[in-house]
Amino acid sequence: MTPSAGLNATEFRQTLGRFASGVTVITATDGQTRRGMTASAFVSVSLTPPLILVSVDTRAQMHELLSGESVTHFGVNVLSATQRHLSDHFAGKPGPEERVPWFEHEGLPLIGGSIAQLVCRKEQVITAGDHTLFMGFVEYSRYTDDDPLVYFRGQYHELG
Repeated sequence: MTPSAGLNATEFRQTLGRFASGVTVITATDGQTRRGMTASAFVSVSLTPPLILVSVDTRAQMHELLSGESVTHFGVNVLSATQRHLSDHFAGKPGPEERVPWFEHEGLPLIGGSIAQLVCRKEQVITAGDHTLFMGFVEYSRYTDDDPLVYFRGQYHELG
């Protein structure tokens, strides 16, 4: 029996687009380069210990940075409903860099105005097809009660 090739990439993407998700920007630095990347592939893994996971395409510039041995931590910034421009900026449609409200937490770049931020120690790196899964141990978090930016069927939405 011949193994199935599975869904083609377009059909798979269209199907998964029916899952509404929040929008995050993953941030990291190696001490010289500061980078952010929009990611909807973010999930909590465990409450005890506090673990999360982000999935990064192996072709992404963020992949090279996160894979580096000098990068021990990364940030996860959950965008607010007012931060659509930042999602676009870090998804390859950059706007003016001065509009990015960067701030640092113990040397790690984070995005100001986000409804939540997590500072994660890179715990485990798992190869998975054309992506790599970066598991992070959450060392610090902060959050607000503002509304999130939501992504569904290839478009941004707001709650309410």
